[in-house]
Amino acid sequence: MRLLVILSLAVVACHGSTLKHQRRFPDDFLFGTATAAYQIEGAWNEDGKGENIWDYLTHNNPTVIKNQDNGDIAADSYHNYKRDVEMMRELGLDAYRFSLSWSRILPTGLANQVNPAGIEYYNNLINEMVKYNITPMITLYHWDLPQKLQELGGFSSPLMGEWFEDYARVVFENFGDRVKMFITFNEPREICYEGYGSDTKAPILNATGVGTYLCAKNLLIAHARAYHLYDKEFRATQGGQCGITISVNWFTPATESAEDEIAAELMRQGEFGIYVHPIFSTEGGFPKELSDRIAEKSAQQGFARSRLPEFTEEEKAFVRGTFDFFGVNHYTGHLVSATEHKEIHPVPSLLDDVDAGQFYADDWPASASAWLVLAPDSIFQALSYLDKKYNKPVFYITENGWSMYEDRDLIDDDRITYYRASMESLLNCLDSGINVKGYMAWSLMDNFEWNQGYNERFGLYRVDFSDPARTRTPRKSAFVYKHIVKHRYVDYDYQPESMTMTIDDGH
Repeated sequence: MRLLVILSLAVVACHGSTLKHQRRFPDDFLFGTATAAYQIEGAWNEDGKGENIWDYLTHNNPTVIKNQDNGDIAADSYHNYKRDVEMMRELGLDAYRFSLSWSRILPTGLANQVNPAGIEYYNNLINEMVKYNITPMITLYHWDLPQKLQELGGFSSPLMGEWFEDYARVVFENFGDRVKMFITFNEPREICYEGYGSDTKAPILNATGVGTYLCAKNLLIAHARAYHLYDKEFRATQGGQCGITISVNWFTPATESAEDEIAAELMRQGEFGIYVHPIFSTEGGFPKELSDRIAEKSAQQGFARSRLPEFTEEEKAFVRGTFDFFGVNHYTGHLVSATEHKEIHPVPSLLDDVDAGQFYADDWPASASAWLVLAPDSIFQALSYLDKKYNKPVFYITENGWSMYEDRDLIDDDRITYYRASMESLLNCLDSGINVKGYMAWSLMDNFEWNQGYNERFGLYRVDFSDPARTRTPRKSAFVYKHIVKHRYVDYDYQPESMTMTIDDGH
């Protein structure tokens, strides 16, 4: 009996030691989820909302969307926001990142007409969150430009800065008393390259090699105008922060050759550096290597000047330093070669300018999305690069998630594997001294996945889109994420005892 007691105490001691030395997230680390207005709200033309570019695209060119789906109803969060907040409480979230529909607040995009019903909807959502101590994180723009502004040129217009600043003022005035974290734009690359430089996102302008870069400069000026507005007129009384979210997938040289390293760096600059460098670098302006490459290619192609518009010194100073934090959307990684895996791209175009091949390793697990694989330790690789290059800013992972097909059931073990890998990569960041302060899982619930419609699902909660009530049901990954949020570490042995979700506001 004495031997059994000694052995039992030894087991308990070992178990306690394991828990004691388990890598943990800080108590003040913000765990949350993220969504976007067009993808979940529905109510596309209710209560005075104006038309946006995704309304226009899906109604006038529906064949570009899989199954001709649209976001007219989506998850119907406009009528189900209380259930959405209930789900946040079930998960024990610290924060929730959501975007505002510009055309729901300003139906024509211009600030002379403010829609009271739009203001009321977001006030109701914010107040419901604040009631339960959930930190609201607002994204002002997540791809759904008012159609009237698109018809005036959209992001190709130099007036975009004025339009966006006026919209931002309405947002700060109405919500800044309770919202202390604002993100100006979500993923400039997807706005500018996919929307203006190709045909994969609204407004499918497809002005390759020109539209991307014109959009990039105008967007950065618009971001800076909103930031300076907040800094000068609202920060002192509201005490909040303002930043931007940029998609930063990681690009690793395929070999140790100098050529592959140069190719990988050009790919980084073309994919995210073009938006990061003007804001976060000490010198400002577009990255030099990419700028030189585009100027050289432009000259070869007979252009009178570079297709990449230059910043004046005054503009560089205006944009530089316009951040309180750096929001990073990270999903995946690529291998980059200077010579192999090259595809034929339009001439001119961003990818032709970069002129490199990108591919995935054969053993990287694949999701339902063609662009999304599980690349090893890629959050750490991406943030390490940004941390060193841009003088250690404060980071938030504002999106990270895994897709699966619509016909999958609630047992999403592949998503759990992905999330746990992401958590380990985040802990590697914290261990190395990178100042990352929060993580928003994409997504709280299934939603309209842009050109893929409802075919690809990212939600911790499954949404039944065949049910008029849009019933939400937690997947297994929701229980695993809840366990991580509550205990602040990754427990690989954890398995939910049931698939019934309860609320524990005292987490």
